[in-house]
Amino acid sequence: MMADANRRLLSKDLMTARDLIDTWALRLEAEQTQVSTASLDQPITQVSCRLVHTIGTLHLYELTLPLGTSIAHDTPLSLIPPNDIGTTEGLVLSGQDNVILVQTFDHIGQSCADVTVVPDRAGLLATSAKQLRGMLAQPDSYRLGPADRLAPLLEAARAGEPPGAGTGSSILSTLWSDDFLMRRQRLATLAIELIRANKRLLVVCPDHQQADTLIGTIARAMKAAGLTYKTWVTRYEMALAQQADGVGIQELGFEAQMHQFYAKSRTDKAALRGKYERFRELTPVLAYKAQKQKDLDEVRLLEWRLMTQLTDFQNKIKDVNATLVEYESLPLFRRLSLQAVGKNVSSLHQYLELYESQCAELKGELDVATTRINELVPEAAVPKDMRPEFDELKEDIVHLGGTKKIREILAAADDTNRQAFIQNRRLVVTTASRVLSDPLFSRVRFDVLIADEAPWIGPAPLLGAAGLVRERIVLSGDIGDIATAGLWAFHAAPRNSFTPLA
Repeated sequence: MMADANRRLLSKDLMTARDLIDTWALRLEAEQTQVSTASLDQPITQVSCRLVHTIGTLHLYELTLPLGTSIAHDTPLSLIPPNDIGTTEGLVLSGQDNVILVQTFDHIGQSCADVTVVPDRAGLLATSAKQLRGMLAQPDSYRLGPADRLAPLLEAARAGEPPGAGTGSSILSTLWSDDFLMRRQRLATLAIELIRANKRLLVVCPDHQQADTLIGTIARAMKAAGLTYKTWVTRYEMALAQQADGVGIQELGFEAQMHQFYAKSRTDKAALRGKYERFRELTPVLAYKAQKQKDLDEVRLLEWRLMTQLTDFQNKIKDVNATLVEYESLPLFRRLSLQAVGKNVSSLHQYLELYESQCAELKGELDVATTRINELVPEAAVPKDMRPEFDELKEDIVHLGGTKKIREILAAADDTNRQAFIQNRRLVVTTASRVLSDPLFSRVRFDVLIADEAPWIGPAPLLGAAGLVRERIVLSGDIGDIATAGLWAFHAAPRNSFTPLA
């Protein structure tokens, strides 16, 4: 199969992205088999490490390997401390001679000696080949149109022909120049233009040091343009440097941003839980107060009715007494008219007794009503600050979708969703080999790919990154480095087993 792939790549037929992906998947699988068969992933003992710094849930350790050994960047590895605290997984971010910087999710102490390191080069190759195979097996999930534009360029490099120095098409454009600072500045300007056009950018570099310097250049340009770069830009791995171009890039790390976001989210969730519990506490209290106020209003209405009746009877008693006092002096016609309606002296006394008994009953009922009112007034009284507090809480809860929605929010798990978080980043900076080997990127899509120092990125990771974009690819670098690096020439002997993933 490998021989067939070689013949296809060396033929004069026009290559497509699918052909190239298939060819490089075969080559990575062959290299993975070679590494596994030759047992090249041997444990490295007597390794010392020290903690450089910690951001969020990530830790950066400096490992000193025995002289003469090294591990390429983006290689996964396992760390086995001597104190049996368990194996820790890590990722090599950079290395110089026998000193490497490793990113880990677990803390293994401030310093540690006699650590055993087990590199997983075979795992890196297998994961990368699997990602390429997935691109071929799921054509509906990947748009390989932009990646197809890379085929002629890679073919020209294989044939030893220099690629065009122009800007190319609207899908594939190149920025070839031997002026490094000018290239970086133009890339920063282009990134700002694309962000303002609401495009999602994947920016890949050959290694993490260059990724750090590039993200610093872009962040500084965005700051000068009045854009809040912390909102849009993320560095997928831990930054190796504290600053780049005068910009603090540690806070632009993906894990640091996600840790900060979810820490704030948990704080907001705790505050929301407090509001919801206070709302639930006040709701029955105010409902009870409202019911007591309703009872109080009814008793006060009854009191008003009793007072009205009592006043009527008191007025009648007053009229009867006045009539009895004046009865003998009333004109005859007036007395005869009173007698005609049954009101004579004896009957008026009977009316008087009746009215007085009814007044006594009403006064008794008034006393009961007054007592009940005195009981209900404190029960119905709402503290001065309770009603405004409840109204504010109710407004917030209605704004958030109601109590049912809040219960769903509070019941939701606190697990971090890395895919959802990275999809909210407008510009992601990482290395091309990380894009090819990290499963997270297989589920994320971008509009534009910017490959910085593209000649130093192997075809396999370059194609893997190109398969994730929908619209446009931009290649930047020194055109003379294509021949110097020799990564795009398939027939070139690899400098090490990781040349395709550079």
